[in-house]
Amino acid sequence: MSEGPLAGIRVVDLTTVVVGPICTRTLADYGADVIKVEAPGGDLLRTMAQGSRHPGMSGKFINFNRNKRSIVLDLKKPQGLEALHRLIGQADVFVSNVRPEGLARAGLDYASLAPRHPRLIHCSILAFGRGGRYYNRPAYDPIVQSLSGVAGTLARATGEPRFVPMVMSDHTTGLIAAQCIGFALYRREKTGTGEAIDVPMLENMASFVSSEHMGAMTFDPPVGPSGDNRLLSPDYRPLPTKDGYITVGPNTNPQAFAFFDAIGRPELKTDPRFNSAASRTANAAAYFEVRKTGLAQKTTEQWLKIFDKLDVPAARYNSIDDLLTDPHLGDVGFFQVEEHPSEGRIRRTKPANSFSGGGRSKPTHAPRLGEQTREVLAEVGYSDAEIEAMKTAGVAG
Repeated sequence: MSEGPLAGIRVVDLTTVVVGPICTRTLADYGADVIKVEAPGGDLLRTMAQGSRHPGMSGKFINFNRNKRSIVLDLKKPQGLEALHRLIGQADVFVSNVRPEGLARAGLDYASLAPRHPRLIHCSILAFGRGGRYYNRPAYDPIVQSLSGVAGTLARATGEPRFVPMVMSDHTTGLIAAQCIGFALYRREKTGTGEAIDVPMLENMASFVSSEHMGAMTFDPPVGPSGDNRLLSPDYRPLPTKDGYITVGPNTNPQAFAFFDAIGRPELKTDPRFNSAASRTANAAAYFEVRKTGLAQKTTEQWLKIFDKLDVPAARYNSIDDLLTDPHLGDVGFFQVEEHPSEGRIRRTKPANSFSGGGRSKPTHAPRLGEQTREVLAEVGYSDAEIEAMKTAGVAG
């Protein structure tokens, strides 16, 4: 079916929107055979996202579901649920972001499946972890950004609580789920036994925020306020130049001192506010003001040439559209062109990471709704007549 470090691993994917599909796309990109099980109406992401040539094939859906196969089953019908159980019986991994009570009612929770499938890795992506009062509540990314302190970091920086304009909690949690599945597969290689994995969105994002910003409140009693002053500065952002924006990151003494020379302020190298990394952090507001004032003197291109010679970390500011023409991304072939069988010519991003042992050599397109239903049902033992009967009854599509 494929090549890559996960070649030979079959994943049954009962996930929708972003948090689950980014997990299973990661597994698929690196060789797993991912079977995406969709309800008759399809994954909500097929239609809720902007931009499509044909109904049910939004650009966002295409980006999150490449290298997968789609099968449509109506799990509210006994035959549809039975077909899913057959799929799981031949799988290594079952991934779901269905709420736990719904899984249990369908007999798809780990306690129900493990006795029949002891090698199965069962991964539940949850909004909130078991044992807490929020457990089994519905949630999407903005709910988690709000509860986890992500919006609070932006309030500290800008004076107004805001969401990061990406479904960052979904992305982060989905990638962590893929990581955990890899860990569990490794343990299964040693023990021969599968296991259940819970990956809660809130706890993972709260860990990110608190690891970054608990700071002086790590200690009991606290030795100061929470927060990293550098990251919470309102000027922690691309800063204006004469003709655009630039981002600089002079953190070490050699970098900071070279920066001071470049902006014509060599005296700041001995200024007690700026003569060490610790003092620059303690005086982050003043340090960012120095950066802002200095960078306004030249154009972005002039600064990039200067900082490249001085080995000071710096980069131009890219808009979303600029990514498509970024020269480095062009060099590494990040954006590739694909002829999709129904959507025509489209762009796709290549997997960012590589393995010296090789990867998936034949990427496949994001599937149309139910595109591989017949193929997958045949693989788990259904005859042509049985598949036709299931389609006629609305069980499969």
